[in-house]
This record gives sequence, C-alpha cells and structure tokens, in this order.
Amino acid sequence: MIFQKHNIRKRSKYNSKIKIVDGITFQSIKEANYYSALKMRVKAGDIEMFLMQIPFQLPGNVKYRCDFQEFWKDGTVHFIDVKGMLTKDFIMKKKMVEDLYPVEIEIVK
Repeated sequence: MIFQKHNIRKRSKYNSKIKIVDGITFQSIKEANYYSALKMRVKAGDIEMFLMQIPFQLPGNVKYRCDFQEFWKDGTVHFIDVKGMLTKDFIMKKKMVEDLYPVEIEIVK
C-alpha cells in the first residue's frame, strides 16, 4: 500500500488566518493590521519605536511572548497583545507576567 503526502494546510485552532507583511509572518490578520498601524504611528511621530515578540520567562521553563512593546515620545512604554479570543492559558500567563515583572499588558481585541 502506498501513502501519498498531501499539502493540506492545517486549520488554525481559532480560525485565524496567517498574513505576511514586509516579509514578516503574523498569526492573524488583526495582528498584521496592528503592525501596519504601528508603522504609520512611527512615521507620524507619535511613537519613537516598537519591538515585536518580546519574551518573558515564567516558572516551569514556560515562555510567554508579548506581541508588541511600544516606546512612546512621552517616555512611556506599553506592552500590547493582540487577541481575537482570550483563552484561559493566555489569561493565566498574562497574570503571571504581571506578577513577576513590573509591566502591564494591554489587550487589543
């Protein structure tokens, strides 16, 4: 018996669609759109700069990655996670990060 491999894309767990912008693969259209909006804010001068996929080490060798870290002109720093759905796992990790580190993670829905 011969088995053939088929190039069938596995459906996302939450039906999000992958989008590529500037050669960067985003896990959702919403996250890609937020990235594009951040680039415009940098050009407009509202934001100094931003970073993507900021890692936080949690107990039990667990890693949490925040989508964006924004550095605003007024000196403030914002941590942003773009979510279509809030899962129990995300809520638990968010609370752990905020308990262990001096940050507050803002959720963009």
